[in-house]
Amino acid sequence: MSNSNLISVIVPIYKVEKLLDRCVESIVCQTYPKLEIILVDDGSPDRCPNICDEWAKKDPRIRVIHKQNGGLSDARNAGIELAKGEFIGFVDADDWIAPEMYERLLKAMLKDHSDIAACSVEMIWEDNTQNRMLTQQNNCVLNKREAQMALLNESKLKDPVWYKLYRKKTIEGIAFAKGKYHEDVFWSYQAIGNADSVSIIDYVGYYYWQRRGSIMGEKYSLKRLDAVEGKCNRQEYLKEHFPELESKGLVDLWFSCMYQGQAALKELSGDEIQKVFQKLDHMIGKYPITKKNLMDLKKSHRFWVRLAKISLIKTCKIRNALKIGM
Repeated sequence: MSNSNLISVIVPIYKVEKLLDRCVESIVCQTYPKLEIILVDDGSPDRCPNICDEWAKKDPRIRVIHKQNGGLSDARNAGIELAKGEFIGFVDADDWIAPEMYERLLKAMLKDHSDIAACSVEMIWEDNTQNRMLTQQNNCVLNKREAQMALLNESKLKDPVWYKLYRKKTIEGIAFAKGKYHEDVFWSYQAIGNADSVSIIDYVGYYYWQRRGSIMGEKYSLKRLDAVEGKCNRQEYLKEHFPELESKGLVDLWFSCMYQGQAALKELSGDEIQKVFQKLDHMIGKYPITKKNLMDLKKSHRFWVRLAKISLIKTCKIRNALKIGM
């Protein structure tokens, strides 16, 4: 198979035997046929390894990697190393995609000469909670700065990688951070920094399954602070590559700290809360907001930042009491 316009789709797999067929079938049945489907069995202890091998027998486009368990990031990295395509996509094994997703994303990239394309995402709950959109629905092309700003604002772009398509050359050398929760927070700003432009299409292409036992469904823990660590890393990157966005990044970092603090107060107790706020206080201490940064904020945001400068934990308690930000 020629590598021209070949899309390598990487699927990390771990403990999803009841959901895996739905995911793989949605990829196999894409209207765009020129796919290399890489199923990465991340040492799954259930029937997933067998299911992967069964799919490989059915479709010659499927390649299977069986490896020791190393986590989601490690599995994605292993898939990227093996990928032969000019374009790279990621699908999480408990989710599924619409039939035309990759055809439409690739068409947009070729038309716009862009390096990344993103579609719309619908969230679907296991317990029959009403579906809702995770992303805004848009048709537009963003330049590098606009895309980075959209990621900061979580407006036209969000961190998850699985509803996007990437030129392989754009993401070469960017490894997913092994052993981290919220791994996409560490990765996405770098991919966008390497892209000249990003296409966004108004097509619901990705279905994000919300299930009990998933990472996002777990009880709050200190590991959730990885998201803030990722934003600290991003702040260093903005300082070097997008200094005009440094102030916006700081504000997002501070409000992320407030969000994490509020979640910790709701779900943890005693020493665990103390540990969370020690880390959060250290992070906002390392990345202080200046008077100049404050002037760029809305009045309401300014109030909360000023309060957090005095006491982050008291600010989080007040926000929880007023049911703000959660």
